[in-house]
Amino acid sequence: MKQQITIQTVMERLDRPDELTPRERELLEAARAAVPHSYAPYSQFRVSAAVLLDNGAICVGTNLENAAYPMCLCAERVAIGTAHAQFPGMPIQAIAVTVQHASKQVVQPAAPCGACRQVICEMEQRFDNQIVIILQGETGPIYRLRSGKDLLPLAFDGTFL
Repeated sequence: MKQQITIQTVMERLDRPDELTPRERELLEAARAAVPHSYAPYSQFRVSAAVLLDNGAICVGTNLENAAYPMCLCAERVAIGTAHAQFPGMPIQAIAVTVQHASKQVVQPAAPCGACRQVICEMEQRFDNQIVIILQGETGPIYRLRSGKDLLPLAFDGTFL
């Protein structure tokens, strides 16, 4: 018997950073401040991410391109890896991601790639907590999602193994 299933994503659209909590604003500002450190000589598409940990620490990461494109590192995974290296075992509360392009203004949020979505969901499962996701382009609206599962509702996780 064929059955349709509906999967719903919950996302808030905010028009201004002051609609975020003070801590979320600080996180987005930390991501924005790190954008110039991105290494994007090929695409000119700079991505920066900042993660907020349970202990209040903020760790940032930027994308690192490589002439062999599959070897590129995404900002989200760099930030999560940095957090893990500096504060092992510390759960992540939130991640903010922002982007910038050298030849045009990006006025809409860019969501994490599939691999980054999977890593975010893995961190949620590892620590049994949801990670708030905050996305914004250079300007424009801010998207706030309550969990990585809102980006990747059918995530593969350790329960399959």
